[in-house]
Amino acid sequence: MNDQKIQRIVLVALFTALTVVGTMIKIPLPTGAFVHLGNAVLLLAVLLLGYVNGSLAGGLGFALFDLLNGYATEAPYFILESFVVGAAAYGTFLLFKKKPQKVWQLIVIGIVTGIVKLIMTQGKNTVMLWYLGSSFASAWTAAIVKLPATIINVGVTVLLVAILYFPLKTALDRTFQQKMQR
Repeated sequence: MNDQKIQRIVLVALFTALTVVGTMIKIPLPTGAFVHLGNAVLLLAVLLLGYVNGSLAGGLGFALFDLLNGYATEAPYFILESFVVGAAAYGTFLLFKKKPQKVWQLIVIGIVTGIVKLIMTQGKNTVMLWYLGSSFASAWTAAIVKLPATIINVGVTVLLVAILYFPLKTALDRTFQQKMQR
């Protein structure tokens, strides 16, 4: 196995672990949902590792969190959601030629990603409630009640990514540049 493959595996594992830890740092809300840092780690993973590796790290991290915390039935959904949300993030990232230079560009990436996250969350919650016997209108309305947690998560994600992306990008670039010079 070559050095690049090993680095990729290690970084995916690192961001998987960071996603689990970030999701465990949670603030419960009255709706039963909670605010956490896992989404910020997913977005950073996609921006720093690329679409597939970043989405995989985030999806595995969310799935591990779910398995460890009694949400096992939701684990497959969050793997899928990580790839859908990751696609939105990476697509927006490509608009800036994978080299955002300004904080406002990261905010745009975060907002677009957040909108997709909101749509996915509303859809999942509506379908779950509808499947459990609610009318579609009731399910839609009840799902909206859970959206404030996601809106707060999106805001926290945008803020953290805007603060952390440039220092992490610089650190990763330096690490790989030093490795290449050896």
